[in-house]
Amino acid sequence: MGFRPAELSSTTIINKMKTLQITGTLRKELGKKDAVRLRKSNNVPCVLYGGKENIHFYTHENSFLKLIYTEDVHLVNLNLNGKQYSTLLKDIQFHPVTDRVIHADFIEVSEDKPVTVSLPVRVTGDSVGVKAGGKLRINKRYLTVKSLIKNIPDHITVDITDLKIHDSIKVGDISIPDVEILEPKNVSVVNIVTSRVAQKAEEAETAEAAAAAGTAEKAGEKPAEKGGEKAAEKTAEEKK
Repeated sequence: MGFRPAELSSTTIINKMKTLQITGTLRKELGKKDAVRLRKSNNVPCVLYGGKENIHFYTHENSFLKLIYTEDVHLVNLNLNGKQYSTLLKDIQFHPVTDRVIHADFIEVSEDKPVTVSLPVRVTGDSVGVKAGGKLRINKRYLTVKSLIKNIPDHITVDITDLKIHDSIKVGDISIPDVEILEPKNVSVVNIVTSRVAQKAEEAETAEAAAAAGTAEKAGEKPAEKGGEKAAEKTAEEKK
């Protein structure tokens, strides 16, 4: 099995994390009854964790449109009754039938404390191996990383242009400045596997190579056989 050399890890494209602004209102009442009331008004009950105490608030469901309909990770600036919080979306719940957002959890982050985030992996480029009939296999769609929030990108883009059949890009081949990837280095992120078309082509090439080798071997044996026959005839004549 081939592998993607580490010195080519520069093909990993780093994208700076984008920031979204969400304005919310602190909840005066808690409980299921109040949550139902909020949802009827198209608002979403939310909780902010990570501070000295948990903060319960709500915001309009449209606030989540740019946040949830993308795989990218966003830094969220929460404005709650005029006070700013730097946060990340931790968890979100959807209605099982309507698919509307019914609850969201955020976690507060600070510039001087590292955070752990799962970043989506995006693939770019036309692989040499795919063009040759191979098939792209994405083994890791998310990578867990740890760093200060200012260093973490919104996603990781991996360029597969130079990958041939049997080549792969492993976790150890990916490098993000000042960011630690919390995955085993030998884990394959993407690789190019042999498809049926490529396999038939490989089998044909192998058969041709074997046939060519066999022909060359036979061609090399004939002169030796003739030489042996002449030597035998000469010995027989000398005995006479």
